[in-house]
Amino acid sequence: MFRFQNRQQVCDVGGVRFGGQPGQYPTVVVPSIFQKGDRLFEGRKRKEGFDEKRAEDLIKTTERLSWETGVPCMADIVANTGEEFKRYIDFWVSVTDMPFCIDAWTMKPKLEGARYCADKGLLDRVFYNSLTVWEAELEREVREISEIGVKHVLLVAFDQEDPMPSGRVKGTRKLLDAIEGARARFESIFVDTSVMNGPATAICSLSNRIIKEKWGLPCGSAPSNGSYMWKAAKDRWGFKGWAGADAALEGLAAFMYHDIIFSGPMAGSRRVFPAVAMADAFLATAVFAETGELPLAEDHPLYRLFPEFSEDLKNV
Repeated sequence: MFRFQNRQQVCDVGGVRFGGQPGQYPTVVVPSIFQKGDRLFEGRKRKEGFDEKRAEDLIKTTERLSWETGVPCMADIVANTGEEFKRYIDFWVSVTDMPFCIDAWTMKPKLEGARYCADKGLLDRVFYNSLTVWEAELEREVREISEIGVKHVLLVAFDQEDPMPSGRVKGTRKLLDAIEGARARFESIFVDTSVMNGPATAICSLSNRIIKEKWGLPCGSAPSNGSYMWKAAKDRWGFKGWAGADAALEGLAAFMYHDIIFSGPMAGSRRVFPAVAMADAFLATAVFAETGELPLAEDHPLYRLFPEFSEDLKNV
């Protein structure tokens, strides 16, 4: 259940490592910042800027939670224009060394963000979010980010006609073919298998397993897409009930073939990081029971949060 026969790739984005066999490295959590509706814009329009003090506090809290739990973190920086990317990236690198991605719905601002990161010498700690199956000019986009020098790229794999794991596999194949057709080379390629709702995250987990078996690529998804769309949960059980469901979904994904998780707004870090840390420790223990192997990452949540138990396992 927990070991693939083929070699599993390990990505390194700005010193954050992920991928490999299940349980070797902790799940990377990628919360978003500057997304639509972010409270950093509360009381003002995007073009009027954001609350920098509040943003810095949010980032520092997330950094602390990452260190305390052993769950690594990168950020999903969301922007609508190249100018927004410049403003947000400048602020980000002024307050933290954490890696980040450039995330926009359309190609033009993504490319502008990538070029800005190249000009600033930031490409070692940046991944491109993302190459998608629905982009009409996919091969052009691949060529341009390759020419810019992008090193790390996320593929969003989905097939509108096939919502099952086979559709995610077909989507991955299409994107890999586009990269090969453009003769592009990237240091890291990883796959987001596209959450449609909470329960459908299970389809992403199964898709991830198949993709890891087939290509050895690190995989993940955005369980938060399912959580945040489930408005009825807040109506029925209030915020705490909904937050419990969200934390459970993030943890389930971390346990089942997710090397990376897009966890939604950074304001949710206080519930997400402990949930994923417990799931990672749970997975590492299950892997040990099956294989006798413990995590490779020295700061894995199993070691950081349960040092006495992990020492007991070493002595079994």
